[in-house]
Amino acid sequence: MTDATDAQDSPAATAPQVSGTDPGPAEGAAHPAPVPLLEPREGIPPVIADPESLATAVAAFASGSGPVAVDAERASGYRYGQRAYLVQLRRAGAGTALIDPVACPDLSGLGAALANAEWDLHAATQDLPCLREIGMVPHSLFDTELAGRLAGFPRVGLGAMVENVLGYTLEKGHSAVDWSTRPLPEPWLRYAALDVELLVDLRDALEKELERQGKLEWALEEFDAIASAPPPAPRKDPWRRTSGMHRVRRRRQLAVVRELWTLRDRIARRRDVSPGKVLPDAAIVEAALAVPVNVHALGALPAFGQRAQKRQLDQWQAAIDRARELPEGELPQPGASVAGPPPPRAWADRDPEAAARLSAARAGVNTLAERLHLPQENLITPDTVRRVCWEPPASPDPDAVAEALREHGARRWQIEHVTPVLTRALQAHAA
Repeated sequence: MTDATDAQDSPAATAPQVSGTDPGPAEGAAHPAPVPLLEPREGIPPVIADPESLATAVAAFASGSGPVAVDAERASGYRYGQRAYLVQLRRAGAGTALIDPVACPDLSGLGAALANAEWDLHAATQDLPCLREIGMVPHSLFDTELAGRLAGFPRVGLGAMVENVLGYTLEKGHSAVDWSTRPLPEPWLRYAALDVELLVDLRDALEKELERQGKLEWALEEFDAIASAPPPAPRKDPWRRTSGMHRVRRRRQLAVVRELWTLRDRIARRRDVSPGKVLPDAAIVEAALAVPVNVHALGALPAFGQRAQKRQLDQWQAAIDRARELPEGELPQPGASVAGPPPPRAWADRDPEAAARLSAARAGVNTLAERLHLPQENLITPDTVRRVCWEPPASPDPDAVAEALREHGARRWQIEHVTPVLTRALQAHAA
């Protein structure tokens, strides 16, 4: 007997509350005007915020069946870091759960209970880091956004995918709110529950579409790569990513950016607020270009003339002074020290043959991507193409090119399709 809470049922079979009586056509038919999705099928569940309620939810999801839809909400732009402030799940036989990871910071028991289940996420790489922090790590997953890319959909946001594939519209007005707010308003909770309401339905429809196009095995390889990838290494010199850095050219100015960025990061971490709320990137760059010699000169800069920053002028000026007093030998170099090839714009001067190889390879990859109806960057990453073209195999035969792609992390399906294209480009412009 079909459970009414089964997230795998089609929208028509267990129609959620919508504005209208017709829940929409079956998958594959031409959809009429999309139907707004107003309420979760079983209503908005209470937020789980205590150990007893969490234990009950863990037991329910452990006894559920099939894939589990998973989503997480962060407070980007409001809080420091990218921690999760709400976790949403839905599974056949368990319904929907909304969990407060602030009140329940250790969800490793839930993660263990779902270890054998496929996790369905949309844009998995965005949510996996914050889920990992609270003990939730999938062993296998299905990424509906990546599936949409591989299937050739032009718009792959969750709302667009649900509308185009399932014929429903999701209200997205709360995607950028401050999810650290407590208590969370009911409209936000409704939005959060609806984000996992049809995720398994979307997954099932996309699996069929990928199979129809002969791309399902490609997608499964990509999903396995995401699930097995280790946490990313800490970024070196993160201050170099300050917006507007292209205007900062002198080493002393770079030192000002580094000192202000480091101080801002320390304050933001201590106050648990977004660094941009402490001091905008534009203010850091403005101070770096001016290198003010005292508080008066700093306060005269437009970005530092606001009252909130005036109270902190002394600490910002102290950071600038540290940069002004650094010996020449301790000033940062203009370019970030990165391994690998130089920026492509420099190739023509430094290695014309490499530039020719890259041009031919890019053209070939773009043509192939168009023929396969998927984005070029999903066929093969641009960085991989650059690296192989900058340092090609000594003898660029197909086996050597395939091995080079494998060493750079390309998946089997990518190697199979891209090797002939790169081989031709490398052989036509051999050093």
